[in-house]
Amino acid sequence: MKHLKIAFLCTVILLASCTKDGEKSDAYGNFEATEINVSAQAQGEIMQLQLEEGIILEANAILGWIDTTDLSLKKQQLQAQKLAVAARITNFEAQIAVYGQQRKNADRDLDRIEKMLQEGAATQKQMDDMSGQIEVIDKQIKAVKSQETSVYREIDAIKKQIDQIDEAIKKSIIINPVKGTVLTKYMNAHEIAAPGKAIYKIADLDQMKLKVYVSGDQLPNIKIGQKVEVLIDKNARENTSLSGEVSWISESAEFTPKIIQTKEERVNLVYAVKILVNNDGTLKIGMPGEVNF
Repeated sequence: MKHLKIAFLCTVILLASCTKDGEKSDAYGNFEATEINVSAQAQGEIMQLQLEEGIILEANAILGWIDTTDLSLKKQQLQAQKLAVAARITNFEAQIAVYGQQRKNADRDLDRIEKMLQEGAATQKQMDDMSGQIEVIDKQIKAVKSQETSVYREIDAIKKQIDQIDEAIKKSIIINPVKGTVLTKYMNAHEIAAPGKAIYKIADLDQMKLKVYVSGDQLPNIKIGQKVEVLIDKNARENTSLSGEVSWISESAEFTPKIIQTKEERVNLVYAVKILVNNDGTLKIGMPGEVNF
């Protein structure tokens, strides 16, 4: 009988201990990060790519470049075409200078004929003929200037094509857009890149987000900016406590995701909440976590 009492007391103590250590957290979820697929912006062979999975890249770091031989040749062709077109402007300017001199001479002749007409030494026909010659010269000058304007427009069009090629060459340089850790490398040097085809995946792991789901009853006690306790597994029985901050709360309810274990919980409406946690290197994408509000 004495042994039975002792066994009973041990069982009670053990159950009490399990209840205390087994207290459930307020919510559960998994850590996530904003993952970015960095894609090629140009078509061609990747000539150089300094990239490995797991390395940390700074924003705007140059990682390599895509072959630009065809673009460079096209640019040289357009530059030669631009010089050839620009040479025509010199001819137009020379023609305008000739016509300008003819106009000055015609103006002087017109003045003389006008004076002679007043003195009766010239006829009205001579006056009209000279005025007609001046009108012809003016039209010639106008025509040449119109051709010159057309050439300038042609040069501007060529310049725009060169600018487009320069932009394409610029996009052939593989530049890392944001600071982060390389998660996955999809391509290697000497493979063919294409616009929109991912080269690698990167994410900023300095801060992770624990996405959890809470019930409507819990929601009134949760606010943006609220400091919370985040727990991650240390071993089979212990947890590591971290500090977190509520960064986002869903505006609408949704059914509990299927990752929740029991069917009773899966059919309930819940709200998604994201907790921002500074990562000391222990947190990984997909790692489970708990939170106490």
